[in-house]
Amino acid sequence: MQTTITAQALLPAQQRVQRPTMRVQHRQTACLGPQVSGMAVAHRRARRAAAPRSASLQVVAVASDAPKPTILVAEKLGAGGVEMLKEVGTVDCSYDMTNDELLAKISLVDAIVIRSATKVTREVFEASKGRLKVVGRAGVGIDNVDLAAASEMGCLVVNAPTANTVAAAEHGIALLCALARNVPQADAAMKGGRWERSKWVGVSMVGKTLAVMGFGKVGSEVARRAKGLGMAVVAYDPYASQEKAAALGVKLVTLDEALAQGDFFSLHTPLTPNTKGMFNDELFAKMKKGARIVNVARGGVIDDDALKRALDAGIVAGAALDVFSTEPPPEDNPLVSHPAVICTPHLGASTKEAQEEVAYEIAEAVISALNGELTPSCVNAPMVAPEVLKELQPFVALADGLGRAAVQLVQDSGFADVFITYHSPRGDDLDTRLLRAMVVKGMLEQITTSQVNLVNADLLAKKRGLRIVETVVPSDGTSALSLIEVAVGASKSKFSSAVVGDRIVVAGEVKSGLPFLTRVGGFDVDLALEGEVVLVRQTDQPGIIAAVSSEFAASKVNISFMTVSRVAKGTEAIMAIGVDEAPSAAVMDAISKIKGVQEVTLFSEKRAA
Repeated sequence: MQTTITAQALLPAQQRVQRPTMRVQHRQTACLGPQVSGMAVAHRRARRAAAPRSASLQVVAVASDAPKPTILVAEKLGAGGVEMLKEVGTVDCSYDMTNDELLAKISLVDAIVIRSATKVTREVFEASKGRLKVVGRAGVGIDNVDLAAASEMGCLVVNAPTANTVAAAEHGIALLCALARNVPQADAAMKGGRWERSKWVGVSMVGKTLAVMGFGKVGSEVARRAKGLGMAVVAYDPYASQEKAAALGVKLVTLDEALAQGDFFSLHTPLTPNTKGMFNDELFAKMKKGARIVNVARGGVIDDDALKRALDAGIVAGAALDVFSTEPPPEDNPLVSHPAVICTPHLGASTKEAQEEVAYEIAEAVISALNGELTPSCVNAPMVAPEVLKELQPFVALADGLGRAAVQLVQDSGFADVFITYHSPRGDDLDTRLLRAMVVKGMLEQITTSQVNLVNADLLAKKRGLRIVETVVPSDGTSALSLIEVAVGASKSKFSSAVVGDRIVVAGEVKSGLPFLTRVGGFDVDLALEGEVVLVRQTDQPGIIAAVSSEFAASKVNISFMTVSRVAKGTEAIMAIGVDEAPSAAVMDAISKIKGVQEVTLFSEKRAA
């Protein structure tokens, strides 16, 4: 039986319409496959063209007899979006306000729509005196909104995450073509009065292999267009599904396979602690000589100095960059003035159509949020019944940590199934919505830049084609939960001992209010879920624990927790070691070479900065 998750279910108990419900012990949320962003945008445009605006919003407009909300548009927004807002509320377009003017006006409005210039700080939320219900950010980034203050005040923050997808993909293809044919350099030569036809001979794209590094929304749209240019396309994304790739005629490969096969590389990797500086000397050395790189994702995934060395050595023939670690880049950036590098000032979303679509998307999100409807673009914590939150609070960090651990143990292969098992004396009366969302949040934060929380966790999982299966197992005790187990349907793992059957399995408990990892695969461990965690599989013999500890000590890496579990004397054992900081690659390599050590891996419980 399927559990349907609705906006009503996410409202406080006193605000929900009460209906009889059936509790089932085994619940499954069946998720749809990923939707192509470009097709979604085209569908929205066609829908708007085919019907009057008032008809498309009729359900929202008649939802309540309450007075129309007042919506403040604080920065320039496309006319279409403003008209949509006017159909359901009183719209006040006041641009270029000072902070004092914003503070004076904010208590008179129910929603505010901003872009990047207006800062909605804690002071602004406090000045609203509880009236402000929705903040709409016309774009993706929400750095100018105090999310913590918004959540405390019960204000929903929504953004427009999909409208720019096609524009970013098109810019990636434009840079790809310009890079292959030296278009900017040739143009500059012509404008300088030089006819350098032989100097700027390019390379053909047809028949070449494009390696798409990160197969999310923009990456898959780039792949679609590259196929139309006659390119062979491979993709590296450990978390993408084979079904999605196959539908686009794309082959999913491992990281090493992508580096070895790619003639061109299009980067769409989210910036996380694990991907920061990912494209470094080691990765560039594994590429074909003469490879070309396009980055319209995040500047921080490239080590700038390493890319310059690769360019100077001829390993990389050229690069086209739309994003930088610091924007605008400093004058001493080693890449901006490099003759083999094409640079654009973060233009990925800068098309008239994309800006228009952003206006429509944010208007739709604001209207839905004002109506109390579920919207996938909500980026902050929702309102949860206080009694539920209080009871489950100790287990929130545990669910988040287990999700992080499980997904980081997945090897270079996608997965579509996530299995969550709760051991609880409440049986099927346990409210698992918050815990499920935290497991999904922990997973998705490792593989996407989207903000994930209770409101949007299930929808983001659905968008990525994940199927979430929940099972409640009755147990003894007085606490709401005794154990949470998280498994992902992937037989290939960075740590083979974590695999049970065709699943990577981790489990944990709350001890003295803190989350602990208590099982990896079939091995019992006892390790606080914090900081960096090193897993070592070894032959059970004297001296290995001392040898591993010595490697850490020699590198001044402090051990915070350690636990050892074995199958039987002299057979196989694993060590789970908590360390204060991530060991270097050299330390991990040295540990792997200790006699008796069979494998070693690292995962992080630190949150992205």
